[in-house]
Amino acid sequence: MHHETNRSLVILDEIGRGTSTLDGLSLAWATAETLTHRQSLTLFATHYHELTQLAEEDSRVVNLHVAVREWNDEVVFLHRILLGRTDRSYGIHVARLAGLPAATIQRAKEILDALAVLPSPDAASHRSSVAHSKRQGDTTQMALFTEFLEHPMLEQLRALNLDAMTPMDAFDALRRLKSGV
Repeated sequence: MHHETNRSLVILDEIGRGTSTLDGLSLAWATAETLTHRQSLTLFATHYHELTQLAEEDSRVVNLHVAVREWNDEVVFLHRILLGRTDRSYGIHVARLAGLPAATIQRAKEILDALAVLPSPDAASHRSSVAHSKRQGDTTQMALFTEFLEHPMLEQLRALNLDAMTPMDAFDALRRLKSGV
């Protein structure tokens, strides 16, 4: 990226893999934004569904995806590239095609079902500004910045009036929260 110009062709595959989800997504997002602003022609393959929002925020970004058909709980990749974002992730299907054991695939489906929980009613007030343009009603994949499970302690933390507390009172409140009292 140090020598890239508006005449460059940049091809990137899975920027941010091999690190934590938040680090990886942050790196991929910043890289995509940087390349967009520099106006190089870029092909950017990613597993971060959240990055498809960039096309809604910048007309120079175009989403493409591989056409897929589902049949009898199987997926068939049609070897065609279509305009727009994909409707969902096919990672578990790809893992099955790669030969992972059936028991592992089944367990992955169970875990995915358990993780795909809709946000609480008041979650909208706590959404990150990064993902402000997420389409309403899109529940096919839990979005990293716009959907999350509320931790029970968050309500107690929000109720604290830090401006009215001494440092020692704040420390005691954190100690009580940590101990579950």
